[in-house]
Amino acid sequence: MSFRIVPPAGEAHVPALDEFQRQVVEHGTGPLLVLAGPGTGKTTTLVEAIVDRIERRGASPDQVLALTFSRKAAEQLRDRVTARLGRTMATQLSSTFHSFAYSLVREFGDADGLFPDPTRPPLRLLSAPEQEVVLAELLRDRRHAVDWPPELAQARRTRGFARELGGLLGRVTERGIGSRRLRQIGAAAGRADLVAAADFLDQYDDVLGGQNALDYSALIATAVALLQDPVSGVREQLRRRFRHVFVDEYQDTDPSQVALLRELVAPGAELVAVGDPHQSIYGFRGADVRGILQFPAAFTRTDGAPADVVVLRTTRRFGPALLEAAGNVAARLPLPGAIPGAQADAFRSPLSVPGAAPGVVEARTFDTDRAEAEHIADLLRRAHLTDGVPWSEMAVLVRSGRSTLPPLRRALIAAGVPVEVTADELPLHREGAVQPLLDALQAVADPAWLDPERARALLLSPLGGLDPTDLRAVSRALRQRVRDAGGHPAASPELLREALSDPVALQGLQAPGVERVRALTGLLAVARERLESGGSVEEVLWELWDGTGWPQRLRASAEGGSRLAHRDLDAVCALFEYAARVEERVGHTGVIDFLESLRAQEIPGDSLAERGVRGEAVRLMTAHRSKGLEWRVVVIAHVQEGTWPDVRLRSGLLGADELARDGLVPRASTRELLAEERRLFYVACTRARERLVVTAVASAAEDGEEPSRFLGELGLDVEPERIHTVGRPQRPLSWAGIVAELRRTAVDDDLPLAVREAAARRLRRLPVPAADPGSWWGTRALSRADAPVRPTGEPLRMSASLLTALERCPTAWFLEREAGGGQPSSQAQGFGNVLHALAERVGTGELVAEDRDALVGVLMDRLDEVWDRIPFRTPWSAAKERDEARAALERFVDWHRAAVRTPVAFEQPFSAGLTLADGTEVTLVGYADRLELDEAGRIVVVDLKTSKTPPSDKELHADPQLSLYQLAAERGAFADLVPEDGTGGPGGAELWQLRRGVRGKLKVQRQEPLEPAADGEERPIEARLRAAAEIIRAEEFPAHYDKSTCQRCAFRVQCPAWNSDPVI
Repeated sequence: MSFRIVPPAGEAHVPALDEFQRQVVEHGTGPLLVLAGPGTGKTTTLVEAIVDRIERRGASPDQVLALTFSRKAAEQLRDRVTARLGRTMATQLSSTFHSFAYSLVREFGDADGLFPDPTRPPLRLLSAPEQEVVLAELLRDRRHAVDWPPELAQARRTRGFARELGGLLGRVTERGIGSRRLRQIGAAAGRADLVAAADFLDQYDDVLGGQNALDYSALIATAVALLQDPVSGVREQLRRRFRHVFVDEYQDTDPSQVALLRELVAPGAELVAVGDPHQSIYGFRGADVRGILQFPAAFTRTDGAPADVVVLRTTRRFGPALLEAAGNVAARLPLPGAIPGAQADAFRSPLSVPGAAPGVVEARTFDTDRAEAEHIADLLRRAHLTDGVPWSEMAVLVRSGRSTLPPLRRALIAAGVPVEVTADELPLHREGAVQPLLDALQAVADPAWLDPERARALLLSPLGGLDPTDLRAVSRALRQRVRDAGGHPAASPELLREALSDPVALQGLQAPGVERVRALTGLLAVARERLESGGSVEEVLWELWDGTGWPQRLRASAEGGSRLAHRDLDAVCALFEYAARVEERVGHTGVIDFLESLRAQEIPGDSLAERGVRGEAVRLMTAHRSKGLEWRVVVIAHVQEGTWPDVRLRSGLLGADELARDGLVPRASTRELLAEERRLFYVACTRARERLVVTAVASAAEDGEEPSRFLGELGLDVEPERIHTVGRPQRPLSWAGIVAELRRTAVDDDLPLAVREAAARRLRRLPVPAADPGSWWGTRALSRADAPVRPTGEPLRMSASLLTALERCPTAWFLEREAGGGQPSSQAQGFGNVLHALAERVGTGELVAEDRDALVGVLMDRLDEVWDRIPFRTPWSAAKERDEARAALERFVDWHRAAVRTPVAFEQPFSAGLTLADGTEVTLVGYADRLELDEAGRIVVVDLKTSKTPPSDKELHADPQLSLYQLAAERGAFADLVPEDGTGGPGGAELWQLRRGVRGKLKVQRQEPLEPAADGEERPIEARLRAAAEIIRAEEFPAHYDKSTCQRCAFRVQCPAWNSDPVI
């Protein structure tokens, strides 16, 4: 028994066309330009025109060719034609320009002698990231490298220059210039950089020829060359094959694509081009709006007359109000070229469908960026909850993704708005889930690459699974084991690196996190064995990925609805896809080659999520990416003057935009740049079907942000004061907003009791945790520790550092010194500790030499013994700081050898009792860097400073550290160091600024001797000690706001003073 599958019976839907669409469908032979504004049904018109050629005129499907600019558009067009015909077709029918050109080169390239060697690998299309790798390789210093002008010697080693050069080569190819003509243009203009670029182009072509590869720009040019060859007959063959050619989005064509069409379509043959010159927004990619504007003259009928032009005038996307606003913007766009006047006027005056809802257009301004973002979030939530608009039917568009998208995304998510940002905004190797896998792979292939900072990052990654607390515990255990063995431990990052590189280093170690370090060490060892046994990159990556619990955690998070987990899984899948592709290519099988190739890619990688169905979320994207899409509600955010329009010159270092076939042309004028920016704004405005909201910041500050001129061009008859909003939304339509308003009402003593009780009752009924008063800050009783911060029955121990820290910010002092929030030593602290230790050894006579230079040499030898243990951020900063250290030691040695006072102690501990005015007993404690006796036998305290910013004279006079040292001297802290004939009192204090010199000598800042206490009077240092003691005894540690200090504070995220800063 046999079976045959048949499709269900039914008729394809035949759309109703308006008179303008019917003109396109019924058009006879010859070229035709269709001007189609947004929402005028151009895709439907294209589908019906193709169906008409096949069904009514008897054309074979393989005689029809439709060209588009994206795979998605080509697939959708092919699917719609297939559905409309009610049958499948063997022919591809529609494709992108590059896909079509690639098929031509593959089909006819060998026959035409372009690739005649049968032993060469198949023709391969070079992706943009792979092109960057080839360019970077050729730009390296080699024996036969191109001789670039001296002014470009440094620039050519950068990745940015490689991109710039790639853009220039692409423009040369698109314009059909070639290396020979480029060399002539450069010589005529006196441009040595263009002459060098021509030489480079020859080398580049030779390399790609050897690999049998083409880049994207060369692909179109190669196809054009095939068609132009009079011997091959390819052009005539293709003209007979494709009798009906259609092009969508014609405004996005560049000159090379226009040249391809001129060769493909015979004069007078049918070429239907559909486009909208007002939506030409890809000039930065080489698109030229003049292509569509000159179409009637470039493609003529058989009798030589210009091509026909039809305008699709009826827009179905939006109603009259939205149409009028978009038209007001478009009215300022020029429409020069060969388009007849009547058709140009018709294009400028589109019509809406009779009876269509008018739609809503709004322009709104706010006083701050934060207010703008929060009001946008409130608008979206109200549209969803009140108007019933699905999240996926709303979008927020911006001009610049890099500067505007991240803060806007954070604000929307914080307000409870689900957001979907295009997943492929990042290059693959920069994805958070991919980076640890690549780092581990690099460590497997090259163990020497694993420096301390990279080892720490790998341990904290999902592969290692440690948190900072675990890492500190492992570090302490490693350091303690070295000390127990009588050694001097290296810096913690270095010990962690050694532990990760050598499994023996962890034997017998007991501490939280050790097992995870041991597991990661074993995983790297297993992966290294797989690599050494001949495993492929993909196999080694799988060992690393599958050898931890990370995949299971990600899967569980994804199944729980985590968007971030979905994105991470998507990125990992894309990485394995890329690894599989690379393994098939000759010359890219090694791990190092694989990593260099991937990390050199600076464009986004493929995304599996982009191919699937999106969930319910607001789309957040740039205006460029929104082209071709539509939503019910669209917000165009942060439309600021100076940003949109952005009329800064686009031309780069090599001036690719100035190149033309006939030579150099002037750069784009401000007027041309403004027109492209206005076209981009027009595209954004025409994405909305029902409601369009344009927002901006109108700052009250004199030099603050201003709304763009484009807001005024919408033509809304509204005074600026009526659309401006100050402050945040009064009541955000979210659980958090409702709870906040009810809480505010319930505790407001100025409101009637009945209102407050009603708010409390409503709070009680809300099913959210935040409504519970037990969760409110301020309603719980203060918690107190069983023991006081300092014992009450003993004098308070007060050091200079404690006093300084308490005066700066009691909160930070408590969190850092008492609550265990201390930070690891920084490079500045390491620098200071080393120089203090060396200065002490010079003072005590432990380090001596015959002369000054010899002593400095001895000191530098000692410094080099420990220098690599200081956690410098980069090698160059370590080298720079070493030079600073040498200069500081030279100043110190010079000053020490020329000392006029008598040094008596170094790093001297001290302790002295003191009773303050309120009766509080304190003990002054600390260490003095250096103590000297002056001629009167008084103690002069010297404090060595290695900070980069010395205090001012005013600050020095009240410096608490020096004042406390002098007070300790007055209280007899150093009495045992003073001879019998000395007074022993304070003789002043000095700061020796080791990093600073004055006329070749050490900078010394002196605080005059402490004045004796008058009867009943409290000196400033004593008052400051009393205030500090009161804070400690009261155990209340308020936060002090100082912008310069707070910006560097490790606790600013939790700090109420920082978070109440008026800027926020």
